[in-house]
Amino acid sequence: MYRIQRASALYVVDLPGYGYAAGDADEFRGLATAVVERVDAALLIVDARHPGLENDRQAWTWLSKAMGSRAIVANKIDKLSRAERLRAIRAFEAVFEHPVAAVSAETGEGLDELWKLIERLNSSNR
Repeated sequence: MYRIQRASALYVVDLPGYGYAAGDADEFRGLATAVVERVDAALLIVDARHPGLENDRQAWTWLSKAMGSRAIVANKIDKLSRAERLRAIRAFEAVFEHPVAAVSAETGEGLDELWKLIERLNSSNR
């Protein structure tokens, strides 16, 4: 858990990748449920190179039932060409029926927009 101070304070909790969680799946599910029950908003971080993975769709369905303030962020956008980026974002938005923010932790692309999205999610829960 990380405490971040921007316009307002917020905590960022990074759950281990559900698609790669080592160990007992029930244990992971219990941990994730316990965290989600205590938060007001969530970001589902997905790999921009793999639109519509079953694990991502299941996680989005679960978050959609668990809370109202949520968003999807496609990371690793720098790994795709411009045309591939557009196709991937359209595919994500079609699958999830929700806008998708595109970012690259590597290059910083889209991070300003991500912070604005986080602020909107955070302020909608005050």
